[in-house]
Amino acid sequence: MHFKVRPAAKEDCKEISRMIMELADFVKMTDQVKITHEELERDGFCQNPFFECLVAEVPEEHKSKEGFTVVGYALYFYIYSTWVGRSVFLEDLYVMAEFRGKGIGKGLLSKVAEVGKKKQCVRLQFTVLDWNTLSRDFYAAKGAQDLTASEGWHLLRFDGRDLDNLANEAPED
Repeated sequence: MHFKVRPAAKEDCKEISRMIMELADFVKMTDQVKITHEELERDGFCQNPFFECLVAEVPEEHKSKEGFTVVGYALYFYIYSTWVGRSVFLEDLYVMAEFRGKGIGKGLLSKVAEVGKKKQCVRLQFTVLDWNTLSRDFYAAKGAQDLTASEGWHLLRFDGRDLDNLANEAPED
């Protein structure tokens, strides 16, 4: 199937927001999505964007059953490792169900890697839910290493009240 991967435009944010909800539904976490397409526009298309995004687009003749031509996205941002330097973190990689198995996910992933390499990143990192064996197998087949198994790293998070409490403990300026 013919498709193209291109940088997302501000006008794509409604489509990206739609697919974020589809991804959240797939992982059974729709209650955790708080972001709006307006926030995506603000945060991704400002002078100093918090993220970058690629979209996969199919020709009109291959649009989805619902009429969509933007059928996948990869949202990523840059991080820094004190051990190896520049890295890119892939927050989301999503392809609509009816378009999976057609090379679109691989195309998005490869393009994120290419963008990262052009910015001299030495790593591409991401997280995958432990039960999502199809995705874990997909990434492993491309050469991804599971650091949980090999190095024992755990992903930790502060949010909500815990983040507020931690911030309130910051020393005075």
